[in-house]
Amino acid sequence: MTTPFTNGDVSSVTVVVVTFNSEMLLPAFFAALTDAIGELEMVEVVVVDNGSDDGSVRITQELWPEATIVKMGRNAGYAAAINAAVAEARHSSGILVLNDDIRLGPSSIERMLETLAEPGIGIAVPRLRDGEGDLLKSLRREPTVLRALGEALLGGERAGRYSLFSEVIQESANYDEATTAPWASGCAWLISRECWDMVGRWDETFFLYAEDIDYALRARDHGFRLQLAPSAAAVHLVGPSHDIPRLWAMSVWNKYRVFRRRHGPVHSGAYRGALILNEGLRAMAGRSIHRAGLAALVRQESRPEEVR
Repeated sequence: MTTPFTNGDVSSVTVVVVTFNSEMLLPAFFAALTDAIGELEMVEVVVVDNGSDDGSVRITQELWPEATIVKMGRNAGYAAAINAAVAEARHSSGILVLNDDIRLGPSSIERMLETLAEPGIGIAVPRLRDGEGDLLKSLRREPTVLRALGEALLGGERAGRYSLFSEVIQESANYDEATTAPWASGCAWLISRECWDMVGRWDETFFLYAEDIDYALRARDHGFRLQLAPSAAAVHLVGPSHDIPRLWAMSVWNKYRVFRRRHGPVHSGAYRGALILNEGLRAMAGRSIHRAGLAALVRQESRPEEVR
């Protein structure tokens, strides 16, 4: 299924997947991965298990016996698991970070490698659809106070008509071409080794959520671009952050943390105020996830231990 490779291989890929009680997701994940690899030969798979108490490790061993399995022994968080995988991996030319609920399309890895070969590209991402086949708007603009206000006051769909007022790149045409963006959903990223070596490890202080924003912006700081590979298809089943209050709170708070690191106190305070407005307006409509997001922003902390 895979072929050993050595340092210096031009198209060698390390596939990294983090599991946490993922036994129901893994059979379809590995079935799709086989087709995604296609004719590529120099591919290794590293699975990092974040302390699952189900059959995730056993199923991985059965379905992909060549995989390297790293057992964290606890839920160490997404960034920590990725770092552990790369530390264990061989020196490949590309590191493909995948959620366990991603279903890569046929030959999609090769398509992303072609994008990664272009000068200046450090991160290649596929064109995503959800489980119903609808396009997922996964590309994002730079977070700004004006965009946070626009989304709070206009809502995502209406704000998306204007680039000044929306972080999400909504125009469908941008997903039909090789669009460059400041960041994108971190559920499926192919990172060049050069980018990884220069940018460094993922920030483990982000237990879950916004570590992708942080990494993409740091990559840009080092001169690397993130680009969509429109011919690389993938399905993302979409995680539970939109339904579980404690996860939503963590995502909102961590997004603010990324912004605060890159801006002064006045600017950061204005951004937090815009986020509070957004969460408050939607909390008034009775949505529990936004009450949790509002609480995290007001108390200025989230509680990652609640999901461990």
